[in-house]
Amino acid sequence: MRWRPPRQGVAVLLAALLLAVAGAAPARSFKVEQVTTRLDGGTIVMDANIRYRFSERALEALDNGVPLTVEVHIQVRPENDWIWRQSLVDQRLRYRIRYKPLSERYLVSQLPGEQGLTYVTRDAALAALGEIRGLPLLSPDRLSADKAYEVQVRVSLDIEELPLPLRPMAYLYPSWKQSSKWSKWPLTP
Repeated sequence: MRWRPPRQGVAVLLAALLLAVAGAAPARSFKVEQVTTRLDGGTIVMDANIRYRFSERALEALDNGVPLTVEVHIQVRPENDWIWRQSLVDQRLRYRIRYKPLSERYLVSQLPGEQGLTYVTRDAALAALGEIRGLPLLSPDRLSADKAYEVQVRVSLDIEELPLPLRPMAYLYPSWKQSSKWSKWPLTP
């Protein structure tokens, strides 16, 4: 005779699993809201607006002095090109936001380096983190006149840059796996 779990036990187990899945709701997202390009002094430059909506866990860590690092991945490619072909531009920018408890300010800096701008409120710091202005991409000489090109941008939270004791939790909880989808924008010199 085989042992069978009581039906009540199975129902309790299913309820616990449903609560665990509900508790592991997906993190709030990052979104690339706008990308524009323009010719500036013989170079095509990019401006971008990114909305960072960090999860509650990430914001709590930030407010407790844990620096958060985001990576902005930028590619320039011909429209509808094969994915395995090399991009004209493949650039990764890294930014860090951190709370400085002694001064009660938020510091936003581009890495490498610790120099940056300080902000009184977290919202102001997050807004500044999402503004990229005048980023040089490439010379117009590298573009073919008979092809259309696009800028592709993706943003993600770099959990590898979290302090070592926090990383196991970041690997396990979906609220730490935050990124945007690839967004495509026309390249207009």
